[in-house]
Amino acid sequence: MGEILIAGITHYPALAGPDASMAWILKRMLKNPRLPAQYRDPEGWPAAMRQEWSNDEGAAAARTHRERHLGWLAKVRAALDAFKPDVLVIWGDDQYENFHEEIIPPYCVFAHDSFEFGPPPNNVWKESPDKRFHVEGNAAAAKHLASRLIESGFDAAYSYKPLHHPLGHAFANAILYLDYDRKGFPYSIIPFAINCYGRRVIAQRGGLPVFENPPTDAQLDPPAPTPKRLFELGAATARILSESPWRVALLASSGWSHAFLTAKNHFLYPDTPADRRLYDALCSGAYEQWRNYSASAVEESGQQEMLNWMCLAGALSQLGRKPRESAFIDTWIFNSSKCFLVA
Repeated sequence: MGEILIAGITHYPALAGPDASMAWILKRMLKNPRLPAQYRDPEGWPAAMRQEWSNDEGAAAARTHRERHLGWLAKVRAALDAFKPDVLVIWGDDQYENFHEEIIPPYCVFAHDSFEFGPPPNNVWKESPDKRFHVEGNAAAAKHLASRLIESGFDAAYSYKPLHHPLGHAFANAILYLDYDRKGFPYSIIPFAINCYGRRVIAQRGGLPVFENPPTDAQLDPPAPTPKRLFELGAATARILSESPWRVALLASSGWSHAFLTAKNHFLYPDTPADRRLYDALCSGAYEQWRNYSASAVEESGQQEMLNWMCLAGALSQLGRKPRESAFIDTWIFNSSKCFLVA
């Protein structure tokens, strides 16, 4: 019988850059021509956001933010090293990277033999974007997972080679951050892509809002899978792999609420209170709150990427576990994941 480790981390892209560029998304949102006048100056922002911004445009907060994240990323890496998984399954979103107009699967298991990718430009490690990282896949385990999911009623897509991108940032950044000190990453991976961006994955290319010419309702795409479906997918994944011969680590890779997805806050700051409610439910094992979370609530609170964590919550529920280590990193200007956990 396979043993299972469960963890969740951020893949917040700005963590790969220097502190000075950490708040670039907020600075871009301040250029929104439709931003109400009261929000153009920090005096109109929530108190916690003003405190982070301070008198240095978030520079000191960025340093503290990075330190807290690196501490928890090190805890997750230590848990992986102690567990020594045969394979790491990563739930992550594809933001118009590998999947384009040809096909947008609701979710897809990558049964690739290996993956090669590079660091982003202007990165904190001062590595050339031409540098290549090589990570092994596990095609046998991936095909087993896809087969058992299909037999369980989940019409899972699967892939044997990339389409447009060697490895999207949700997966690549997870590996780069779990090997932040560059001591090597010896574990094989199965990327498990989730369509988190739903109605805007093509219309907005899974990224920042377009202020000048936003997509009309007619231009929007079909929705993402519902939280309930992804919760059940995560539960099925945990069950299948717990019955397999492999030691498996299941990892959710993504942020929670994102300012640039939260229209009700004028794309300026995330819905941290909504994140806090879900975090408390996760830590207490109140998983039905996750399973019953509505798709409309996900979009209203800019929590599209939390759909990756819906799979994780389903896995925790299936195995009857609660997080043994967790942290809510409360941030308003950096659009980062709020919770790291190991179970």
